[in-house]
Amino acid sequence: MATSIRDKYSGVCIQAVVDEKYMMPIRGYENMPLVSLEEAVQPLVPILQDVQQMVYIVKQKCKNPSDGLTPDESASIMLYTMEWTPHDDSLYFALNNTLRSEDGQQKLEPWHLYLRLFLNALFRLPPHRTTAYRGVKLDLSEQYIKGKTFVWWGFSSCTTSSNVLQSDGFVGTTGTRTVFVIKCESARNIHKHSFYPSDDEILLMAATQCKVTSYIKQGDLHTIHLEEISSSFPLLQLVPTSTPSPIKPISAGK
Repeated sequence: MATSIRDKYSGVCIQAVVDEKYMMPIRGYENMPLVSLEEAVQPLVPILQDVQQMVYIVKQKCKNPSDGLTPDESASIMLYTMEWTPHDDSLYFALNNTLRSEDGQQKLEPWHLYLRLFLNALFRLPPHRTTAYRGVKLDLSEQYIKGKTFVWWGFSSCTTSSNVLQSDGFVGTTGTRTVFVIKCESARNIHKHSFYPSDDEILLMAATQCKVTSYIKQGDLHTIHLEEISSSFPLLQLVPTSTPSPIKPISAGK
């Protein structure tokens, strides 16, 4: 069951992006139909055995969503924010591992219906230009040197509250830590659709390109400032956003 989102801000998620290379743009889902969340996760059942139970939970919580999203759109975001045990089985963990894989285009096919709905929801939210925080209990200063440009291929959960990041449930205030301070241009504010709304969660889109602008060391704390920059061509294929009526689950007519 869901516990917290601390691992989406830190831990293995940050470690996994250190060695990411430039890969093929993320695409293949853009011409898929918009379907209910129940239908969108059907191809994922062999990968995530608890996903249908989690869909039921988030659909109960998204009957009157904010920001003009449909219940299915809002629930697709909430499903992404959920973390259940073992956390490796959480949707966000499996999706981002796939996006970061060098053969991700082939592995991404079962995700196409979900990505079509999820991205439709995210692109209907306005870009959120803000400063966001993300961290890990490691020293990553040698991997993120000033002037370096890189791509985080997975979606990246961040918080707009430095207090949230410094709490004991996240990176804390003692020991070796790396905190990323990110100047965002195209992130989406999803806290109204998050399973954990008190964490002030915003989401960096998959295939976000950043540049390291500065680095500060204060004892065991390594602070790395990042600035989101545009790529020469889209690394994440856009979807033709629409404002559909609420979609009935595929079982509704049976």
